[in-house]
Amino acid sequence: MEEKKTIKGYVNDSKRRIKRDMGSFFKWLILAVLIGVIVGGASIMFAHVLTFVTHYRTDHTWTLLGLPLAGLIIVFLYDKFGKDDGGVNQVFSTIKAKDHVPAMAAPLIFVATALTHLTGGSAGREGAAVQLGGSIAGFIGRFIPLDEEDRHVMVMCGMSAAFAALFGTPMAAALFALEVVSVGVMYYGALMPCMIASLVASGFSANMGVHAEAFHVHNIPEFTVINAVKMGIIALLCAAVSIAFCVLLKKTGEFYKKYLKNKYIRVVVAALVVIAITCILQTADYMGAGANLIIEAIEHEQAKPTAFFIKMLLTAITMKAGFKGGEIVPSFSIGATFGCVLGGLLGIGPSVAAACGMVAVFCGVTNCPLTATIIAFEMFGFEGASFYVLAVAVCYATSGYYSLYKEQTIVYSKYKAKFVNHPTR
Repeated sequence: MEEKKTIKGYVNDSKRRIKRDMGSFFKWLILAVLIGVIVGGASIMFAHVLTFVTHYRTDHTWTLLGLPLAGLIIVFLYDKFGKDDGGVNQVFSTIKAKDHVPAMAAPLIFVATALTHLTGGSAGREGAAVQLGGSIAGFIGRFIPLDEEDRHVMVMCGMSAAFAALFGTPMAAALFALEVVSVGVMYYGALMPCMIASLVASGFSANMGVHAEAFHVHNIPEFTVINAVKMGIIALLCAAVSIAFCVLLKKTGEFYKKYLKNKYIRVVVAALVVIAITCILQTADYMGAGANLIIEAIEHEQAKPTAFFIKMLLTAITMKAGFKGGEIVPSFSIGATFGCVLGGLLGIGPSVAAACGMVAVFCGVTNCPLTATIIAFEMFGFEGASFYVLAVAVCYATSGYYSLYKEQTIVYSKYKAKFVNHPTR
């Protein structure tokens, strides 16, 4: 009799667990698809707007002269409507249960990023995507009966969906949301909803004319010991560049706060400096995100020796003055141009060296090695996989505890298998 009760109890417990797990599965399946469609739709509109303003700026380079006015408008909008907006770091704080993403973050970052790109500020778009997706998903989560932890997952789904819709890299987008906040600890409970949201948003955007980012890497050499050593050297130097980029961004921000305390004066002075540098260089190559630099480096094996530094400098001047967008695409162009030059100097294919430099510097500034590796596979294919993995691994190990994001924490040491909970610099 006791045995029958035990078996019956076991069966009932199993039924309850299956019911609970299937309920959670279908709940997140529905929510993830919902987020993928809504955030994907907003991101598609955002992508088309950025494409339009970029093409307009390319055809009408005089729009650079509007950079000071654009800066004043952006600062005014954030003063008036977004005083509690903390940017990408606020999205990360939300996931850590320390904050919430304001509903106004989405329209503000949409308009501000479009203005920055229209007038030639050196800025990317992924920071805008993270804020756009996180804000929309967080807003939706307020109207659904979810607990606090589930709302954080909603924000992560929004991040993934927006990133995937803009870049067409759904696997990397899902991993980025899981990996970026606390490096070394991934919240696997959010893997399924983030991946589904990414796939839905990516597929939706592809069908609506937003082309996935992809680059043709050619002349990939054989993976030999000598070539591996050469790529290791490139990755090591890319780690130094990633540190320099993070430090330059931080020091530029400190300089502005110390010597240009008025935000309106600051943004105008920065805009005038960007205009002056662009006129001195007599090229529009460094305006906007820098996708043109990536194409030249990877597909045409062409990069000026100073291109990486100029892009670093202009991005720091632009982003820390109050313009909006992001630093990841500029970091792609910095790494690609730097890697291309080194590839030529070291006698390894400039194209594959540019590709490796691109993902290595991205890894160095975000501390996301898995995301960097998957980005390489999704954007470049698998032919040079050994080089990509090596470059990412070496750069991650040697890039220290620096980051684009002050809210990011490296939970486990990069050098020993131990818990450190180290804040980034």
